[in-house]
Amino acid sequence: MSSPALGPALGQPAGGGTPASVARGKRVHGNPFIPWLFLAPYLLLFMLFVLVPAGYGLWISLHDWDFTLPGRPWVGAENYTNLFDPESVAYDDFWNGMKNTGLFTLMSVPLLITVPLLLALLLNRQFPGRTFFRAMFFAPYVLGVAVIGLMWRYLLDGNFGIVNRLLHTNIQWTTDQPWAWIALVGVTVWWTMGFNAIIYLAGLGDIPPEQYEAASLDGANTWQQFRNITLPGLRPVLIFIMITTILASANMFGQSYMITTGGPAQSTQTAIMVMTDLGFKQNRAGQAAAESYLLALCLGLVSLLQFWLMRDKDAAAARKVAKAADRRRAKGVQVDGSVEASREFA
Repeated sequence: MSSPALGPALGQPAGGGTPASVARGKRVHGNPFIPWLFLAPYLLLFMLFVLVPAGYGLWISLHDWDFTLPGRPWVGAENYTNLFDPESVAYDDFWNGMKNTGLFTLMSVPLLITVPLLLALLLNRQFPGRTFFRAMFFAPYVLGVAVIGLMWRYLLDGNFGIVNRLLHTNIQWTTDQPWAWIALVGVTVWWTMGFNAIIYLAGLGDIPPEQYEAASLDGANTWQQFRNITLPGLRPVLIFIMITTILASANMFGQSYMITTGGPAQSTQTAIMVMTDLGFKQNRAGQAAAESYLLALCLGLVSLLQFWLMRDKDAAAARKVAKAADRRRAKGVQVDGSVEASREFA
């Protein structure tokens, strides 16, 4: 019968394996630079295409930047303070664009969250042709915004558009309010709801069907199953869809540019359209960059608020209880250790 200390005595590690394999394992798993080696391609691309342009844009926002002139004087925070000065030239256009962006977001986001969810619940059922209908609802999302905008511009034309002929109406969808907003929101929902529906379907597929079977045996109706099983199971998906949908709606540009051209009377001119006109038509890149960073700050605050509102309160409370229990146990161990030490000293 061999002794447990025989392995180390013979030059073999106590945990098993040859010394070469253990050393090789330490080199592979213990080297702190291995993860950075795998992250290097992504970090390089992220730095080149995100961090560097972001820093350069911030630098531009601190100058009176005109692409057509060699001189680009430093103005500091003047481009930012102009956005809060009612007497400045940029004030009215920027806040009108922010107001229009907010209106579009408020009108489109609830529909882009609820309509795709209802669609996903229908497409998640078993019926003939389910795969075909999934593909059909997702198909418009594959098209680019230029194609969508140009197509619907002709379909919604008040003089010869096919929409008025089908509805037997004489509505100026692109030049009168509130029809311009209705057209933009309707086109956006039709175009992008397929993507959100696919994300919902992926989340529905992760919910175990046994939960619905157990709920049915307990007498839960369809609404109770949806409220107590489906919605909690879709919490991560809902957070993702809400954040991405709000960000996409707040950055809306192509639909308004192609369908209504910002009209009537700049009532559908979004913040991105204002920045584009300011930077590329008026050659005031510094002011446009400052506006873009203010918009980014607003969207970041909205995203943080969403994370806070959609957090799992029960899980957070459980984590607090667990941390408090760990602290009590750690304190108890310290007390017991000090008592034992005092006894040994005595």
